[in-house]
Formats: sequence, C-alpha cells, structure tokens
Amino acid sequence: MYATLKSYLAELSSALIKGCRAQAYDGTWLYTPDGIANYNAQWLRDFSYMAEYAGFAIPQEDIIACIRYSIRHRREDGWMPDRVTRDGIGVFAAGEMGAPIGEANLDNTPFLVFTVYSLYQRMDTEHFGSLFREWEPYLSRGLSLIPLNKEGLVYNDPQKPHSPYGFTDTVCKTGGLFMESLLFWRACRMMELLCNRYHQGDGTQYAALSCAVENALGALRDNSTGLYYAALGDCRQTDIWGMAYMLYIGFPVEDAGKEIILDFLCENYDRYMYKGQVRHLLQGEYWQKLLIDIEPETYQNGAYWATATGWILWCLVQKDFSLAADALWKVTDCFKKEGSFECVNRNYEKLPSMVVSATNVYGGLVRIAGEFPDFITYLEETL
Repeated sequence: MYATLKSYLAELSSALIKGCRAQAYDGTWLYTPDGIANYNAQWLRDFSYMAEYAGFAIPQEDIIACIRYSIRHRREDGWMPDRVTRDGIGVFAAGEMGAPIGEANLDNTPFLVFTVYSLYQRMDTEHFGSLFREWEPYLSRGLSLIPLNKEGLVYNDPQKPHSPYGFTDTVCKTGGLFMESLLFWRACRMMELLCNRYHQGDGTQYAALSCAVENALGALRDNSTGLYYAALGDCRQTDIWGMAYMLYIGFPVEDAGKEIILDFLCENYDRYMYKGQVRHLLQGEYWQKLLIDIEPETYQNGAYWATATGWILWCLVQKDFSLAADALWKVTDCFKKEGSFECVNRNYEKLPSMVVSATNVYGGLVRIAGEFPDFITYLEETL
C-alpha cells in the first residue's frame, strides 16, 4: 500500500510540475503554481515547496536558472519578489499587479533561501560553493530588510501592514508574528550553515538572529493552553499550520510543549481536517482581521488546504497511526476523484491542478517513511 501511495503521489507531483512550466522572455523555464501553467509568473514560495518536497522532478539547471531569475528581478533596495512574471516584472506583494494587498510579503527572501538550500543538498559541494558566493550578498540583503521587533520576531506594523506568509497573505496579522518568524528562523539557520561552510558572509550574525527568535517565540504561546498564537496583535488566534510547521522543521521546543501540540492536533482532528486537508484555524473560527474581504469558509478564511497536510501527517504519526492513515487515505482519494485543488470545502473548490497540494503531501510521506517505518508497516496491514 505504501509503495502504491508513494508512486501515485510521485507521479501526480511530477505531472503537475511538468505541466506548470512556462518559458520566460529570456528562455528561463519558470514553474507556476498550477499544473497547466495558467499563471503568468513564478511564485517564490510555491517553487520553493516544489524544490524541497519533489525536487526529483525539476532539473538542477532549472533550479539554478530560477534562483538567478528571482534575484535579478529584486527591488532596488534588495527586497526579493513575491513572484516574477514571464516578461520579467518583479511583483513584491500579494494581489493583482498594481493593486497590492498590503506591503511586500514578509516571506519572499526566506523561501528563496530554502530553494538555495534544497539545491545545496543535491549538488556537488564545490560547484554549489561558487553559486552561493554569487548569491549570498543578495540573500543577506533581502533578509536584512525584514522588519523585526526589539526581541527579534518578524514584526508587522499595524499601521502599515505587510502581506505576511503567502498562504495567509490576505490576513492582517500584526505585531510579532509566529509562522513568519519560524520561516525567518529557518532561513537564518540555513544561512549560518552555508556561510560557515563556504567562508562567505557572516555566519555569526545568523546564529544571533536565530537565537533571538528561539528566545522570543514564547511570547506567542498561550500560557494557559501551551498553544501558539498566529500574532501578538491582530489575529491573536491559535495557528494550526504554524504549530505543525514548527515541529516539522525542528524548531527547538521542550518535550512537554511538543506533547501539548501533538495532543491538540490529535484531539481536534475533526475540527481542522476535511478530505485530508487542513484549515488554518479550528472549525467555526475565522480571522479577526483581513487585508481584503473573504467570505467565511472560503479561501484563507475557512477552506481546507493540502499545502499543510504533509506537516500534519508527520505530527499525527507520532501519536496516532489511525489518524495519520485516515488523513493520508482521504487526501489521496480526493486527489484521485476530484483533483489537486488549492483549497476545498463543502460545495467549494478553488484552483484545480495546484502543484504544491500534491508535492507537499508527497514530501511529508517520504519523510515519514524514513523516520517512522512502523507506520509503513501499519499502512500495509490496515489499508
């Protein structure tokens, strides 16, 4: 059963990635969010997820070219784009071109760093080193522009908010931010490693920045429940995606705190999961403040996304094989019978052929197979 599921998700991911390719004005092959190349641009975070979770389907030379294309179309001050169009226009905030939703997205550079790191993991060490030395000044500049509060968390000014993490880029989370600080922390850890390994840039700077996030993130924890809020200002609400991602990327959490989150995810499974896909907030809850109007139960204000399913699977499997198997079976069944949508809900589907819906589930499953072989045995025996 595992081999069948893995093969299906690998083939689906590969087909969607192949279908999403679109050639830019200079000949660069870009990778758009949907598997029929309907979009006219490459989003940095979507491509980063593809490279990290299903990089086997992307030629190495394309990843290099896409990184260069993204850097080349940075803003004058060094802020990296949210997306870059086929005709070479860098767009920095969510929303239609010329009608941005808030200030430039806070996660643009972190996701570019993740793509660079995914490339590092698959390349010849010496060859990658020459590329990193070329790119490091631009990556460092992009990270340096991300606003931080005095404690070191990524900060969103309530008077002039940025569009935050791209899969909540319509949500007006303000003050110190949770998911965005995790993304920044992870990027800093990667930059520390690469700077030290290749004697380029300032690794100690990134060690200090990541340490500050580790020391400050507790401000976002609800002391009465042990759960984490999405933000300290507007949208001070329990962040399901953020908590699952925090554990998935190995952010340092004491064992007791980790157990609280894992127990919460298991005990509230039916309150955030539908067709194996994941709500940002518990069922019945909606974001307190948005950057644009979104109807409840749609899109980022109540729909369910497979983007986060791989992280949730990895969390569930540590506590309850049956829940993890249920989510895995239902999300693949949905993909087979209905399609790989950006998000779904009852009587609601948005954007068919969403690439990262498939790639992120595939990446989570492959990781689980390596770390929890007993779960694979369980799948073989029960499904």
